[in-house]
Formats: sequence, structure tokens, C-alpha cells
Amino acid sequence: MYDIAVIGAGINGSCITYELTNAGKRVILFDSDGIASGGSGAAGAFISPKFSKSGELKDIIHDAFCYSLDFYEKNFPNLLSKSPLLHIAKDEADDAILRVYKEKTDLELLDTPKLERETLSLNAGIVDAKPMCEALSKSATFKKEELVSLEYDDGIWIINESYSAKEVVLATGAYKTLLKEPYIKLRGVWGHRIDVKTTTDNPHSIHQFVSISPSQEGKLAIGATHNVHYHPQTTTEKYDIEAGRKELLEKASRSIGLENIEVTKDYMGLRSGSFDYMPLVGSLVMSHETLQNKNIHFQTKKPDYSAYTYYPNLTMINGSGGYGFVLAPYLAKMLAEFILSDKEISKRVDPARFFARWAKKGANS
Repeated sequence: MYDIAVIGAGINGSCITYELTNAGKRVILFDSDGIASGGSGAAGAFISPKFSKSGELKDIIHDAFCYSLDFYEKNFPNLLSKSPLLHIAKDEADDAILRVYKEKTDLELLDTPKLERETLSLNAGIVDAKPMCEALSKSATFKKEELVSLEYDDGIWIINESYSAKEVVLATGAYKTLLKEPYIKLRGVWGHRIDVKTTTDNPHSIHQFVSISPSQEGKLAIGATHNVHYHPQTTTEKYDIEAGRKELLEKASRSIGLENIEVTKDYMGLRSGSFDYMPLVGSLVMSHETLQNKNIHFQTKKPDYSAYTYYPNLTMINGSGGYGFVLAPYLAKMLAEFILSDKEISKRVDPARFFARWAKKGANS
């Protein structure tokens, strides 16, 4: 018997595993392909804020950036490389956003080179993606096993008819899961990263059309979440690796002149985002049971989430998009506090918001 089963060993699953094992919980972690085998393993793992004028997503990523950079530096300094981040505007609209951001941010900005486009530089970092997930997960029991059954029986969750846990955390990203709720719809976006050898020296972490890491011993990484159509579980065609490489190198060439290039390794995987771009953290509503409750008025502008019926002892952490390594430590801390001490989770990231919208739309039809 385990205290908690975490399903999915990407950066979200690894971070919540770290928080729970550090709290003394006995955790079992599942992933069908291995730790950081999907989108997290393919990520550039850049630790940077979101450059926008305003909005809830900007605010939460700002808080997460400050928290997570400190978290990695304090707990895993050998897996974090700090470097100046240079963000170069892609177009006139991005120019305007950067100008407003620089005026309003409380982050310490660095001097930036004079380029044709607006630029912004600050101290940031890059995480060694797969080793980080492995380090976060090391105190849990890990099972490389596909989830084929998940049942709740007499107060206990039974996984694959072989393992039992008091609680379950779903961290499956945009990959399919056995728990099917019609209001939970995630956007899967295919990510591709390449490691390259080059004689060009790059001192910055550059973000423009793609993300480019600083040089280390003549090598750097180029990555992007750039294919919204390819999904490995819904297509019969293989991803065109050569075309992906070509696109990454072409886009990188718009930001920096790379000479004597040799691609040494490819990393690919599916990243998960929500349709309102905010992450999902918290309990899951049982849609059928909640819809049967005649006392709930689903067309209200201010829904009462506490009136809904939820899956017992089951939560989710998901939908971080391209900011997985920025958001995960921050969101995992939030979820762990909810699981361990019932601390309330902000409505802005609560998955119940999607049920409320879905139910309201259904009630109107």
C-alpha cells in the first residue's frame, strides 16, 4: 500500500513526487516509457518569465519564475546553468510588448545589445531536463508500466489491479489517460529540440523564433514547441525528423549566425497546454454525478465549485505548455499543500473552471 500514486513522470509528475516524498509520504510513480520520456525530456528547460503586457498567465509565470529559479538553485545547483537570457522581439507587436514589459516589471534587467528589434535581457537559467526529473523522483518507487486500469474501491485506488494507493495524482500531460471527463480538453503540441556542435560561441540564452541555449564546450541546444498538428497517439504517420531539424536551424539562423553546424542528437515529445492557456491544478469534478444535482444552477456567472461532486482523493497537475520547467516546482508546492493540509487552490488554476464552462454551455443548449 502506497500513500500516493503519481501517474506520469514528466516534470510535473516528478516535482509533485519530490514534494510528497520530502513530506514523508510513500509514493509510487508510473510512466509507460520512462522518466522524462515525453515532452519534458524534449524540452529546452529554459527558466524564464513570460514577456507580455499583462494578464493572469503573465502573473502566475512571473511568480513561478522567481520561485522555481530559487528552487533549482537551492536544491539542485549541479543541474542548473545560470546565464543571461536575451529575448529579441519577433515583430512590431512583440516590440510593443517588450517596451511595456520593461517599464512595468520588477525583475532586474540587464543591458541589452542595440539591435533592429527591441530586446530584453535578465538573469535566468537552463535546467538539465531528464537528469532533473530523475533527481526529483529518486525517493519514490518507479514503475515503467502503462496505465491500463484505475479503480476506486472501498477508499483505496487500485492501479493495474496490482498496486494500491490512498491517493492518486494525474500528471499525464496531453497523452491519453483512462479517466475520461468531457470537460477536460488539453492541447497537445509537439516539441523538437536538437543538440548541435558549432564553432559559433553564444554567451546568451536566446529567445526569438526558437530558443537557443548558451554554448558549452562547443555545443548548444535549439528547441521549439512548433507543431500543433502532430500527435503520436492520433496519427499513423511518423514525425519527419529531418524537416523538423531544417525548420529549427532556419529559424535559429534568423537570430544568430551559426557556423560549421553538426546536429548530434534529437529530442522529441508532446507538451500539454490548456485552451485558456492557464495550467490545471487540483481536484477533478465527476461530471455525470454533478450534473444530476438539481440544487446547482449551472448558468450562474459565479459558480460555486464547492457544490460540485469530486473524485475522491484524486488530483491533477497539467497544462503547463512550454513553461513546464518554470511552472512545475511552483504548482507542485501548491498541490502538495492542498493534498497534505487542505490549503485552498486558486480558482484561476482549478480544473473545475472547465467543468463550470462546459456545464453552462450544455445547460444553454
